[in-house]
Formats: sequence, C-alpha cells, structure tokens
Amino acid sequence: RMAAAPPSYCFVAFPPCSKDGLVVFGKNSARPRDEVQEVVYFAAADHDPGSKVECTYIEIEQVPKTHAVVLSRPSWLWGAEMGANEHGVCVANEAVVTREPASESEALLGMDLVRLGLERGATAKEALDVIVALLEEHGQGGNYYEDGSSCHTFQSAFLIVDRNEAWILETSGKYWAAEKITEGVKCICNQLSLTTKIDAEHPELRNYVKSQGWWNGDSDFNFSEVFSLADDHLVCCSGKESLEKQGGDVSAQAMIDVLRDKDSGVCVDSECFLTTASIVSVLPQDPSFPCVHYFTGTPDPSRSIFKPFIFVDDVKLVPKVQSPSFGNDDPAKKIPRFQEKPDRRHELYKAHEWARSLLENDQDKGQKLMRIMLELEKQGLEAMEDILTRTEVLDPAEVVDLFYDCVDTELKFFK
Repeated sequence: RMAAAPPSYCFVAFPPCSKDGLVVFGKNSARPRDEVQEVVYFAAADHDPGSKVECTYIEIEQVPKTHAVVLSRPSWLWGAEMGANEHGVCVANEAVVTREPASESEALLGMDLVRLGLERGATAKEALDVIVALLEEHGQGGNYYEDGSSCHTFQSAFLIVDRNEAWILETSGKYWAAEKITEGVKCICNQLSLTTKIDAEHPELRNYVKSQGWWNGDSDFNFSEVFSLADDHLVCCSGKESLEKQGGDVSAQAMIDVLRDKDSGVCVDSECFLTTASIVSVLPQDPSFPCVHYFTGTPDPSRSIFKPFIFVDDVKLVPKVQSPSFGNDDPAKKIPRFQEKPDRRHELYKAHEWARSLLENDQDKGQKLMRIMLELEKQGLEAMEDILTRTEVLDPAEVVDLFYDCVDTELKFFK
C-alpha cells in the first residue's frame, strides 16, 4: 500500500469569523521527524530574457520579474512548504494520495509550485493560474523526501490566499479543480476535500475521468469522490471546529493555539512524522495596512515561538534560521540522489534542540524557559496588533530588523 501522506493542516479564516477585517492563514508542516526546515527570504528580481531557473529536480524557463518571497522550506529542496510574497499572497501545499499513482519521474514537486506561485503571482488567482499552467507544461513528480532508499511520491493540494479571497486547488497529475472561498473558516489536510462546488477546473477534466470510467456523467460531478481511493474520503479537519468556536474572533493568537493543539491531531508528533515548522499570516483586507507573517523556523509549535516578519525594502536577512549551503556538492543535487545526508541544522534549530531536551529532562527549568519564551511571543503579537490598529502609516525602518531581532532574542534566551 502507498505510504500515507504526511498529515499537515492548513487553515484560512475570513470575516465574519475572523477579527476586524483580517484574513488569517495558518499551516503546520508535517514532515519526516528529522528533517530541518529553514526560513529564507528572496528579494524581488529582474531576469534576462531566456534565463532558466533550477527547481528541485528540473530546470524551467524563468519569468522577466519575480516578486519578493519569504519561505519556510525543507532545507534540501528549492521550493517551499509554505510562504508569502510582498503582495500579501500566501500559499501552502498538502501531499495527497489519489486513485492515480503519483509519478516517480522527476518533474516539479508540489513544494516547487508553492514557490513558483508566490514568485510569479500578485494575487491568489494569479498564483493559481501560474501553478496550473506549470503543471500542464512540466507535470509533477519526484521524491518528496530526502531518502536515497525509496521514492515517496504524492499528488498536491494547495491553499492559496490573499487579502480578498482564497482558492483551494486540488490536483491529480496535470488535472485539477479549484474552489473559491471568500467567507467563513476553511481547512485542508492530506486528502481531497473538493466536492461539487467547483469554480475553475482543467478544461479536459470531465472528459478524462469519463474516459477512465471513473464517472459516467449522469450524477453530479464530485471531485473527491471521483479521485479519492475508495476508503480514503473522510472529513479531516479537527481544527476547524476550534476556529469556528471563536465566533468572529479568529486572530493570530487563535490560529497559533489551533496549530499547537496535539489532542486534536493538528500538531503532529507521531512515530514517523512531526510538525517540523509552522506559519501564521494576518492579511488586513484594507491594503493600507501591512501583512504580518509569523514563522517558527523550528519543530513542534507547542514548544516553538512564532516570530513576525513584514515585507519592506532591504529587510535584514537572518542567517541564523538558514541551513548551511552545500552548493553542487549537495547529495540532493547529485545523481543518484540522497546517497548521504549532510547535517542541515541551522543555528536556531540547534539551540532549540537543546531547549527541547531541557523540557524533557528538567521539568522545572523547562517550564520556566517556556514561560519566558511565550512572554516574548506575546510581546511580538501585541506589537504587531499595534501596527495593525494605528492610524499613521508604518515606517519601514521600524520593522526592517523585526524578524532578525526576534530570532536573535530567542537565541539569547536559549543560551
């Protein structure tokens, strides 16, 4: 039987469920337990005509201009599990299993499509159009894990969000369907969720499934029913209720609380998988306010701190949450791939490992450290709340070092 897809969860909340004209987005990235995620920023850039971009496994045509992006990504690959761009677009992906086996041939990974959508789309719909066009042209496939002994392949689902709307995009091979969301709370996890409300789809989707004998055309077309493996179509979203219970008050803090919840299964900590990184983004519907993106950069959000990032020109880079680079010697870039696993831990990850062992071995000290850390996080959340409620325009100088300083302070506490 196919390996189960890692049980990541993504959420979006729109007014009236969320606070004061804010769209709130969140994702826990469940990945193999020992995989390191880094947080990286790439500035907007212009590219020469005819230039190429080297994705995780394949090279594709570059576009004339790419947007600035901030990404949380497994540090061996090119793409990202989740991230945001300077225009307030957020994208997260989910590995899904469908009745169509995912391709082992190296093509674009779901994670590459996250980054490509962010670099090339200034709205959620533009990012969706970018992703499906690249899917059509290059296909998806290749190993999802840094594993030389076996190839783990999945199809992809995406949650694509901006200040005005969200799109749930679900794919199988190059075929896809999407639903547009503008209100309420939505959750996607590692199985198909689209049913009969489809707002955009691959032009050949219905003909294709008819030709496969998966749908006869007489009943309503239900994407999940047609594409899911027989026993797989369950309702997955345990975190959705907790967000709906907030009754119009979903904030960054509420989203963080949901992502930290182990009892609901949203915060994964199992034999094979761990929530290796998390993101929460707050997108004000009023474009005169900045979007705020909180990243952990460390595993297990119940023991991590969400640190804010705001896009401004010349934002300060944060090498302490970046993994070492191995250039062309990286075993992920050599064929055959993944013949060895280099140490990809960044400085914050190493410090966090120490803190984790303290939490496990010395309850008192561990709890005390955690209390200090949460106080630090709360200060960050309150400072951001202030930025999102004041009347004067944000001075970029005020936040150019924001994420850098938060990481720095966290490291000082660990030391």
